[in-house]
Amino acid sequence: MAQKPPHIILIVTDQQRYDTIRALGFPHMATPSLDRLVERGVSFTGAHVTAPSCVPSRAGLFTGYFCHNSGVFTNGDPWSPTWVGMLADRGYQCVNIGKMHTIPLDQPAGFHERFIVENKDRNRHLDKPGLAFYDEWDRYLAHRGLEKPGRESYMRLPDFAERLGAFEWPLDEDAHSDIFVGNTALWWLRQRRADAPLFLQIGFPGPHPPYDPIRRFVELYMDRTLPLPATTEEELAAQPPPHRVFRKEMIGYTGSKARGPHDAVRWLERPAAEQLHRLRAYYYANVTMIDRKVGEILDLLEELGYLENAVVVFTSDHGDGLGDHGHIQKFMMYDDMVRVPLVMWSPGRIEGGMRLDALVQHMDVAPTLLELAGVEPPAGWDALSLRPLLAGERPEIRGHVYSEHAPLEGHPMMAGPGRYWRRGEGRRDGTDMITMVRSRTHKLVHYLGRPYGELYDLETDPGERRNLWDEASWTGVRRGLLDTLREWRMHSGYTSSASALWKSGQ
Repeated sequence: MAQKPPHIILIVTDQQRYDTIRALGFPHMATPSLDRLVERGVSFTGAHVTAPSCVPSRAGLFTGYFCHNSGVFTNGDPWSPTWVGMLADRGYQCVNIGKMHTIPLDQPAGFHERFIVENKDRNRHLDKPGLAFYDEWDRYLAHRGLEKPGRESYMRLPDFAERLGAFEWPLDEDAHSDIFVGNTALWWLRQRRADAPLFLQIGFPGPHPPYDPIRRFVELYMDRTLPLPATTEEELAAQPPPHRVFRKEMIGYTGSKARGPHDAVRWLERPAAEQLHRLRAYYYANVTMIDRKVGEILDLLEELGYLENAVVVFTSDHGDGLGDHGHIQKFMMYDDMVRVPLVMWSPGRIEGGMRLDALVQHMDVAPTLLELAGVEPPAGWDALSLRPLLAGERPEIRGHVYSEHAPLEGHPMMAGPGRYWRRGEGRRDGTDMITMVRSRTHKLVHYLGRPYGELYDLETDPGERRNLWDEASWTGVRRGLLDTLREWRMHSGYTSSASALWKSGQ
């Protein structure tokens, strides 16, 4: 008898670094639930996102295309359609609980039901011209008469400028966005009565800043020895001009007073060790807080019988600098920002206990899940199935991975005047397009139309601290990776079906 289509549970956090799961070799972490997934499932330790920012990365995951094919480069670009509708056509009940970061925020995106929870630091997001969008968490807080914590409230603190975005959560535990999303998922699963196979996407808003987890989770880390960044003047001096512009903007924010520091994060030129320790303690505490909710969700799924025939995937949309290389947040091509955790678990379908270091794209999850559900992935996708790796048929499916970023006009990496969410003119020290190509041994970052760039020897410098772009002895490696990058863009643009799909609106 043919095996029934599996339930699919896709859990996506926001801005979680690859080095945040204890079982993957990071003993400073407390992640028992994710450790259980790692021990029973398959971990892809070489997973890279298609873009170091939320919307473009998520668009890659849910469309199967690189940014240059989907046209989604920034956090304000609309994206549709998604492969979720293919599962719905197969008979799946498709439900989203939490963050998806679709643009518009409330588009169906192929789901039958959506319980939308968006960015933690978003009080009145103008998703459509002249229209405010309020999500499930907004309504919950309003019903309880609570002010939503965020930059407006945290900026009132007398030591705001010294906190680096790390704050004590000021409300009850169940009012925190990550707890709220986890509890909503638990509630919904207990109410479900349908017999159809389930595709459930759970999007946790954390550990994206503000870094404001519940205090009892912070206490797990404050007395621990944590890995702290160590950035030298030599490293900072070798970074390309857009990095210096972005760092300057994050330190001395020049945006509008109405918006305030981005995500309530005010960076410092030289944070003290105790400030960096607190920042990381709060960030890691948020990961552990989410880990506890993931464990509760997995326990309930097991209790209700879902895990007898299921595929569970855990991942994130991108990482966070957390002070490494002198930077906070994302938008750059360091591994801290473009590598993410990716764990798949499916008893009876996928052999557990494996760690695969093959280079893969985050979006390669898409055709893999469709195939496991009995759906043929579309021809012309940029995404490749992970099944040859899972079956042990091939040691590699990609020789290189890629990531793209087109800064916004008015974005700090542009350092130019302009309107929010628009690419345009007015660049000074920024660039139009940033593209990364990475092999197992080297990484190159190309800045469109600029003489500078980044080149790292990952064998001798895995921390990406020595930029070799201008060193004459590395000219051959640089040219070879630039050739690879150009060939990839031409080949991907020619073979992709994205342009025809987008024009048709399907």
